[in-house]
Amino acid sequence: MGKHQPALLGGLFIGVLSSLPVVSIGNCCCLWVLGGGMLVVYLQQQNTPMPVQTGDAAIGGLIAGAVGGLILCVVQLVLMQAAGPLVFDQMRAEMSKNPQMPPQAMAFIERLMTGGGLAVIMFAVVLPLFSVFALLGSLLGLVFFRKKTPPQPPQQSMMG
Repeated sequence: MGKHQPALLGGLFIGVLSSLPVVSIGNCCCLWVLGGGMLVVYLQQQNTPMPVQTGDAAIGGLIAGAVGGLILCVVQLVLMQAAGPLVFDQMRAEMSKNPQMPPQAMAFIERLMTGGGLAVIMFAVVLPLFSVFALLGSLLGLVFFRKKTPPQPPQQSMMG
C-alpha cells in the first residue's frame, strides 16, 4: 500500500457514504467523516510494525477529509444540475408567496442559485469542515489503533 493510499481510501469512504441519499443521514454528526479519519489510521497501522506517527495520521486525515469533501461536492453539483430547475422553480414559488420577502433578498437568492455562487459556497464550507473533522477522526483513531511501542531491552553494562 502506498504512502497516501490509506488517505485516499478514507476519503473515498467519506465521500461515498456522505453522498448516498439515506446513508448520508449518519453525517449529521460528522459520523462518516470521523469514521473515515479513523479508517486512515487503521490502514496506516496495518502497513507498519511500528506505531503510526501523529503527524502522519494528521496529514492522512486532512487528505481524506479533502478528498471526501471534494467527492461530496461534485456529486451534489451533478445532482443539482439534474434537479436544479425543478427545485429552483419550487423555491421561487415559495418565495413569491411570502409578501415580507424583500425584493433584494429574492434577487440575491436567484443569483446565488443560477450562477456558480452556490458551488463556491459549498466548496468553501464542506472542504475545510470535512478536513478538520477527518483530522480529529484520525487523532481519535490513534487512540484505538496505534500499536504500543515495544519495550526496549535492558542495556548490559560493559564492566567486566
